[in-house]
Amino acid sequence: MAVRWLCNLFGKPFDGGKRNMEHGPPPPQQHQQSPPPQPGPFPYFQGGGGVFPGYPGGVSFFPGFPGGLSPAQHPSLVKLGELQGEVATFGPHVGPFSGLQSDREYKRLMRELTRLQLEIDQVETEGRPELQHARKRVAGEVEGLLRYLEGNATHPSRLAVEALAQEAQALLLTGIVEPHRTGLPAGGGEELLEAVQDVAMRLAQVKTGGSVPLRKARYRALTRVCAVLEVLDGMAPVRTLPLPLSNETHAAVQGINRAMGELSAARCQLVALLMGLSGRDSCANLARALTELQLELDALDVSGDAAIRNYRKQVVEEINGLLKHLDLEEEGDNTHRYDLTQNDSIREIEALRGRVCELRGEVLRQGVAGQGAELQCLLTRLDEVDTGRNPCIREARRRAVLEVQAVITYMDLQEALWRHQAEREQNRAQQRPPVEAVWRVLASLSELQARALGFGGKRSDKNYVVLEEMLTKRLLDLDAVDSQGDPDAKAARKQAVKYAQNILNYLDMKTDEWEY
Repeated sequence: MAVRWLCNLFGKPFDGGKRNMEHGPPPPQQHQQSPPPQPGPFPYFQGGGGVFPGYPGGVSFFPGFPGGLSPAQHPSLVKLGELQGEVATFGPHVGPFSGLQSDREYKRLMRELTRLQLEIDQVETEGRPELQHARKRVAGEVEGLLRYLEGNATHPSRLAVEALAQEAQALLLTGIVEPHRTGLPAGGGEELLEAVQDVAMRLAQVKTGGSVPLRKARYRALTRVCAVLEVLDGMAPVRTLPLPLSNETHAAVQGINRAMGELSAARCQLVALLMGLSGRDSCANLARALTELQLELDALDVSGDAAIRNYRKQVVEEINGLLKHLDLEEEGDNTHRYDLTQNDSIREIEALRGRVCELRGEVLRQGVAGQGAELQCLLTRLDEVDTGRNPCIREARRRAVLEVQAVITYMDLQEALWRHQAEREQNRAQQRPPVEAVWRVLASLSELQARALGFGGKRSDKNYVVLEEMLTKRLLDLDAVDSQGDPDAKAARKQAVKYAQNILNYLDMKTDEWEY
């Protein structure tokens, strides 16, 4: 069944599409020696063929049917079986749909499902409870699909993705597309790049709750914004030669310079296509134009001059860089793409985080015992992870790095407290009262950080609230420390305040329910 197929896919219990609704009388008891029923739309009805497991021909299933008349031959059951089969064909279309209510595919699916709903309502049940129950089950499947389709299209996260995509569209329309259409140079520069990067980061932080349609919607928007960022980066590349070269340098330079001009216009067209700001243009037309440009460059004779060959090679590589972004029409259909848990870089980051978790447990249980060298090695390995310009992967790596740094900072403070205590016992240094007050707060912060490192709950948990309040009190204690004009006391208090704030930030990061 369509809805059962969706429920198996997303791990939700099947309820016929209607919560808290009775589904009529239970099916009659099967004979003890009857074989188990096969999967089908109803417990007693298999598909449109009207197969009733365990009941030989000529045995009436519904009370009131004349002897010798098989219920499978009843026109209403046959019609319901046909309609149920048609409903099942829409499951693979409704399940992965990630669009909005304004999309053509959404309107088509809603129209077809509504038509089926009306046809099911028109099936005559003759007042028989069995037929009413069968019709209710098929109608429940259609209603479940309608609710699922509408719920995904109007989900707050889906609307958030669309709002961010429109924000990126507005930025690129004023900064790139409109200047190109009016013959003016593209504007924005670094400010535009930073603004689009901010949109990409907020897109990466949209929560999907594991929903496949929402993941796909977020991934589609994010891949396009990331592709635009690469195009914007390529608009002002660092070159080894003052390009374009003078036409008098070589006979082929004129053709390469012309290609450079067309390539600049193609970048603006690509931005418009990726963000849905292009009118009559299409990805296929732009790909055809860029391919023809490549062929023209390949036909140029650049023999005998290494600098010109490098010039042409650089232009060809930039064309290839644009072409790779023109295959985004079907982006997100592959689970390994929109589900970042299958990404190799994410898997590497998660493996490193697993080891960090083990080392963190050792430090909290056994104390500092030489884990620092391995933690530094893990930092180096995290720096080497390829993020592929994907903000989700960059954010995952950043969070993993913060986890490592939190453990290292805790170990450093523990060692500093031990040294300070040893110096006090040996009277090697006479501490001043303001500095001693800061050290007392640091000792308390060390205990609180150990609790923060081991915390694994949510922000609604009581332990989180208590821990946050205690960290806030330590900040107030530091504010109350009178440095008495001592620069060392001022510096120590400043470092302690920063330390406390870092613990609060770490605690927030652990509980913000971020997802890939």
